[in-house]
Amino acid sequence: MKTYHITVYTKKGEKLLDDTFEAEDHQQAKVIGMAKLREKNYTGHTYRVVSPLGQLVLFNS
Repeated sequence: MKTYHITVYTKKGEKLLDDTFEAEDHQQAKVIGMAKLREKNYTGHTYRVVSPLGQLVLFNS
């Protein structure tokens, strides 16, 4: 398992969520990341999910 990082910001740049989670690969990280965003109702905000190597897996601005 690899550790991915999820961050969510407001339009003003304030951090709403800064968390990590584990996934086997990028595809699973996308699914888990979107589930976390939906769970907390953050899908309309700016967010990113980044792999352990710094690769952008999910992004919305």
